[in-house]
Formats: sequence, structure tokens, C-alpha cells
Amino acid sequence: MSEKLLNKTACKLSPLGDSAIVITFGNGMEYSIHKKIKLFLDSLEDEPFVGFIECVPAFTNLTVFYDPLVIYKNQKQSNGMEDISPYEVVRSILDMKLQGIQEGKKLTHRTVSIPVCYGGEYGPDLEYVARYNNLTTDEVIHIHSTGEYLAYMIGFAPGFPFLGGLSEEIATPRRSSPRMTIPTGAVGIAGMQTGVYPISTPGGWQLIGQTPTKLFLPNVNPPSLLQAGDIVKFHPISNQEYEEMVLKEGLQ
Repeated sequence: MSEKLLNKTACKLSPLGDSAIVITFGNGMEYSIHKKIKLFLDSLEDEPFVGFIECVPAFTNLTVFYDPLVIYKNQKQSNGMEDISPYEVVRSILDMKLQGIQEGKKLTHRTVSIPVCYGGEYGPDLEYVARYNNLTTDEVIHIHSTGEYLAYMIGFAPGFPFLGGLSEEIATPRRSSPRMTIPTGAVGIAGMQTGVYPISTPGGWQLIGQTPTKLFLPNVNPPSLLQAGDIVKFHPISNQEYEEMVLKEGLQ
């Protein structure tokens, strides 16, 4: 039986300036949409076209960046056609590639385990999250640390993972007043998402813990520990374990 091909008509291609195209695959934070995005991203990175720079995945779309000058020169050398814009060339390439994406193909996910010291000075909003959901702090920790979370996208700050899959039992709205400074490694909840602050930055998520694991690695390629499509699991550690790991990681 042949694989089910991606319904190209359900995708919307839009220019983003003169060197990128945004492909929208649907609406909402859903695994089915993420799968289409990831399959197409993998196909482009496995077989990049001339002038391709990179892809940036988000919740509902994939932005494809390209070098218009390289596209123009390649088009001129290939067939002498100079009246077709780089955007039209790339759009045509993406249209053809979209037709070959097999929705039935199974995705493989890398699993990353992240240690978290919950509560106290490392998780100042843990008690609020527990009260909001009529739970004890231990129950919040148990629910959060036994879940599996899909990294839908990396953004906002370098290496910041937007993780879906949070249990409704501990879902909590953002703070009404954001903090001006969030410490590096802070683990938070916002609505039905959880995430980790890879650098110190302002933010409004409810902070329930902190990890000594570095998520932003500026001297590594890629510089983000997590990538879209990764599965994240959290596991609790004690204050002493956290401090020992901080010294080892050189986080502070």
C-alpha cells in the first residue's frame, strides 16, 4: 500500500521579506501539525536546494530562509532566465517538495532527561500552582516529573523550549505581573505548556523549579541543547544534588 501523501492544498506559502518563505500547515498546537512540519523540515535538510540557508519550525509553520543572490545566479546559469524572481523559484521548489511528503512516515524522537530541583528558592511559584489546582506541592512535583513533553519549537530566548504535553491537573495561567529577571535554568508553567529559561531574562511563567543543566550552549553547534521534536522528561533532585551539579556544570 502506498504512503499517504501530504495534502499540499492545506498548506499556505507566504513570502517573508525577500529571503524567506513561511509555510503554514494548520492552526493550533497539535502533534499532527508538528509532524507535518518536522517531516518537511527533515526533507529539506536532507536534500537542500541551491541557495537554501536554514529552516525554523514553530507551532503551526516552518520558515525557510534562502539566499536570493545565489538563487538568481543559479537560475541565470542554468537556463538564462532572469525574469523569474528568487521567491518564485523557491516557491516552485517547495511546492514540488511538499507533494512528496509522506504523512504516514513515522517520526523518531530523541529523549532528553533534565534534572530539576523543585520548590523553595528554586521554585517560588510551586505553592501557588498547587493551590490553584487544589493539589499538594508533592502532587504537582509528581505530575510534572512523570510527564513526557514534546518540544514544539525553540524560541523567545536562545535555547528556550516550548514544551507541550503538560497535564491539565497542573495547568496554571501566567503571572499577572511578569518578573523583571528570571534565573538561568528556571523551570516554569504557562497555561498548558512547560518550559525552561536557558538564560536570565524577564518572564511571566510560574516558576516551580530550577535545573543545573545548560540549555544554551553558545560554543556548540547547534547552540541549543534541545531541538524541535525532542521529548523531554524531568526528574527531581535534592538541593544538595542541585548545588553539586551547578559546581560541576559551572552554571553560576
